[in-house]
Amino acid sequence: MKLRSLGGHGPVVSEIGFGGWPLGGQWGDQDDAESIAALHAALDAGVNLIDTAPGYGEGRSERVIAKALQGRRDEAVVATKTPPADGPWPPSPYCRWEDRYAAAYLRDNVEQRLRQLGTERLDLLQLHTWTRAWNDDPQPLLTLRQLRDEGKINLIGICTPEQDQNCVIQLMRDGLVDVVQVIFNLFDQEAAAQIFTTATETRTGVIVRVSLDEGSLTGKYSADHRFPESDFRSAYFAGDRMARTAERVAAIRADCARHGLTEDISLADVAIRFALAPEAVSTVIVGTRTVDQAMRNARVSDLPDLPPALLKDLRRHNWLRGVWYSGK
Repeated sequence: MKLRSLGGHGPVVSEIGFGGWPLGGQWGDQDDAESIAALHAALDAGVNLIDTAPGYGEGRSERVIAKALQGRRDEAVVATKTPPADGPWPPSPYCRWEDRYAAAYLRDNVEQRLRQLGTERLDLLQLHTWTRAWNDDPQPLLTLRQLRDEGKINLIGICTPEQDQNCVIQLMRDGLVDVVQVIFNLFDQEAAAQIFTTATETRTGVIVRVSLDEGSLTGKYSADHRFPESDFRSAYFAGDRMARTAERVAAIRADCARHGLTEDISLADVAIRFALAPEAVSTVIVGTRTVDQAMRNARVSDLPDLPPALLKDLRRHNWLRGVWYSGK
């Protein structure tokens, strides 16, 4: 497992991170014992960055991770999140930070995260979403600074809202965040425009999420695939979205074949290597449910870089599809 720095102020982390959303049971039924086995397999393979959130199964993911790390806590950097108080997701331009991330609310939520994870200090606390409307008065981030000074938090981060990822650029330049978590994959390459260069300039750590486009870039789903209602992807790929996605996945597969990639390198491997290609990226988190997935994901770090010619061709698959919150 290769390692990279999580920005200028962070620790060294594994190139492949463990995505803890499936542990909450929202990617289909999930057994806690299997989750713990998967996490242990990932740790054994050198994975040390674990990403979770209270919204992943109403705290279930955090609790499972805490249990799995008993006796192994010093092997992992755990990144969790604080969601905004009740209101639209993502926050609208008319939301006030006082209503969504008030100081008292943030302090209470951080204490909940500490209890759920069974720790005295959070390695990385990320605000789970944001709006550009708060950039000129980013009081929630100043509250997190106070909590850091009090020893409750080590690193401060923000997960970008899907419809406006570039809202974090000003925050990085103002030195208000240590880490940003962004979407970057073969279909969504917007972060390459400015976020990555700004992260390098400001020594901000970058965590990439959704590298497999919620599973579609594994190439294992046909055009007519349907997810069960218990799986959040039943809404993500609603209507004809899976059919349109499968067509584009086939085009990516054709590019890989044209460049002579062997069957030993799967489409998922290519997608993760693509997400790892920018130098600014610290780690790519991949949702993991089983021991087999944990081992397959971890091995991607040891694969060779994608050939420059293939990497160039893959950039053409950037898909300006907008954000799939509703409709088609």
